[in-house]
Amino acid sequence: MNKTKLTCIYLIFDVLAALLTWVGLYAYRKHVGEAADWSAIMDSVHTNMKFWVGLLLYPVYWLFFHAFFGYYNKIFRKSRLDELVTTIGVTLFGCLVFFFIFILDDIVTSPNDYVKYLFFLFFCQFLLTYVPRVIITSHVNKQIHSGAIGFNTIIVGNDEMAVKAYETVLKQSPRSGHFFIGYIRVDDRQPDHMEGKLSCVGNITDMSQVVDNHHIEEIVVALHNGQRKYIHQVLALVRRNHNLTVSLVPQEHDVLMGSVKTSSVLDEPLVSITPEYLPAWQRYLKRGCDIVLSLLAILLLSPVYVFLAIGVKRSSPGPVFYRQERIGFLGKPFQIIKFRSMCENAETDRPMLSSDDDPRITPFGKFMRQYRLDETPQFFNVLKGEMSLVGPRPERQYYIDQIMERAPYYQLLLGVKPGITSWGQVRFGYAENVDEMLERLRWDILYIENMSILMDIKILIYTVLIILKREGK
Repeated sequence: MNKTKLTCIYLIFDVLAALLTWVGLYAYRKHVGEAADWSAIMDSVHTNMKFWVGLLLYPVYWLFFHAFFGYYNKIFRKSRLDELVTTIGVTLFGCLVFFFIFILDDIVTSPNDYVKYLFFLFFCQFLLTYVPRVIITSHVNKQIHSGAIGFNTIIVGNDEMAVKAYETVLKQSPRSGHFFIGYIRVDDRQPDHMEGKLSCVGNITDMSQVVDNHHIEEIVVALHNGQRKYIHQVLALVRRNHNLTVSLVPQEHDVLMGSVKTSSVLDEPLVSITPEYLPAWQRYLKRGCDIVLSLLAILLLSPVYVFLAIGVKRSSPGPVFYRQERIGFLGKPFQIIKFRSMCENAETDRPMLSSDDDPRITPFGKFMRQYRLDETPQFFNVLKGEMSLVGPRPERQYYIDQIMERAPYYQLLLGVKPGITSWGQVRFGYAENVDEMLERLRWDILYIENMSILMDIKILIYTVLIILKREGK
């Protein structure tokens, strides 16, 4: 059974649950609110357009809620207990929203009818949704434990720890679903204890290619403390491929950048590395806020754009806007848009960072930079989905290569969309050299490991205050 087929099965039963709940709710409201008997209810179905519209839209409403809260993500990785808690929470929230929007204006003989409606809605929706889910999930888990379903897995490591982890997983009963394809050699200078146990599918440097070529779904990282520097490469790969599941063989002390939460994989305790910085609903909400606030900002700043365009054009010859290639989400290049604040052809031989007393900056450019007005066209980058309002500032490949030589974990920043402003921008400001980029990197790493909607709001507020007070670097 593949992922698409299993997802369709969950979707079909969720639609059926919504249809049956809608039919039951309609009949119950007619029976309680209008005291209609069953024959009258059946007769009204044929002529009531609201019933048929609701029959079409009510399942769509619930599919949106389930998808918004990420139920259809990681379709093979479901715990029945977690599924119970999630289904209760989403159903309760969805029923409350539906009740206050669509049911609260019903004509009732007693306020108690509202309570009856809400209770009936929640009970039916939850029961009809959860029962098929728990049956499907139990069946899938049974197939995983029997070995009928598995996930292509590689082990990162080739010493005694890797051998122990491999043998432990093989002996595990019931099975955990690992189909071992091979192992990744980490250190060619050390004895290869995995030789003869599994096939070597590559080295740590070409791990990304191995994952793509062998359709790897799981990575088990078995590295001792002296090899932990390679974990950054694994993390970067996970951030770029959210379909990967990564588990770390724990040491005595295991804290990994705050993105790790411990879990128990059956009888084998592993540290699970979460590939997603935000839950699904927060990712959707963050993108929604990006679109709404960017549209609002562009609308409000339209007169300012006209003023800035005239100022740039009068200050020096050259185009109004300046486009420059930056590296964005998952390492994809994009063209960042700014109002030109320097003289034309400011860079000739190689990329150059600006400084406060940079002679290339025009007088009007200095004015724009004081209030960061030159950055405002990047709201269009946000609308295009290339950037977010809040996220690590994007850099050019030229500087990323230099940063990576000293801080390989910079790759982690490529797992999120770059932003117009960031925690590093608020705490440190613009960087004038690679050393300052590395200093700002500390704050950007802290941001991505503590990402939340609330954190974004705080950063936006501080950004506005810094601009109004003309503070910051």
